[in-house]
Amino acid sequence: MKESKQIRLQKFIADCGITSRRKAEDLIVTGRVTVNGDIVKELGTKVDPSTDAVLVDGKIADLGAVEKIYMVMNKPRGVMTTVNDPEGRKTVIDLCKEISERIYPVGRLDYLSEGLLLMTNDGDFANLVIHPSSDFTKVYEVKIFGAVNEFLLKKLRAGVYIDGVMTKPKAVRVIKQLETKTWLEFRITEGKNREIRRMCEGAGLTVDKLKRVAIGGLTVDGIAPGSYRLVSKK
Repeated sequence: MKESKQIRLQKFIADCGITSRRKAEDLIVTGRVTVNGDIVKELGTKVDPSTDAVLVDGKIADLGAVEKIYMVMNKPRGVMTTVNDPEGRKTVIDLCKEISERIYPVGRLDYLSEGLLLMTNDGDFANLVIHPSSDFTKVYEVKIFGAVNEFLLKKLRAGVYIDGVMTKPKAVRVIKQLETKTWLEFRITEGKNREIRRMCEGAGLTVDKLKRVAIGGLTVDGIAPGSYRLVSKK
């Protein structure tokens, strides 16, 4: 008897390029997914892609229908890192409307931050990048108001508690001292919400500009703000 290759429903939806695995879980629990005609709300549900019919919002989820897209975008300041925004603000999807496949941002880069943002329709890849165990180094250049001396650098390196967990950068250094402001380089491996801004606040510093310049070996070199480059999975 042939063994059925069952996978979790949220993984299957992500593999079809419909959305990320995390968002797929939301679709399931809100009753927007059917398996063989029945609404399924249990996150532990497994399906066999070769025999089960999965529909999301009434549309068939098909593994073979999707070309995998991997994009490096240079997100400008004042653009939402979401697929859509209820307040009508510009989103990263508005910057790549010519891409016909449904893609979504990997992780977050807040409204006032700019720089490197990965976008894809490959749920496994997205999960790999954002999972804490992946240990990818993310490099940020941060302009703060005022001068930064050794005492403040030590404070930044010591870290702060975010949501009850001690969070500290892998490294932080001064890259340029201006007359009234300072450029710092932060290297972090996590990606908590507003992590660098909160570390700066903990040291009594105010951020003027925040730009992510690299994730792992990928950089935004040569990509103008608001533009993107398609890359291979490798």
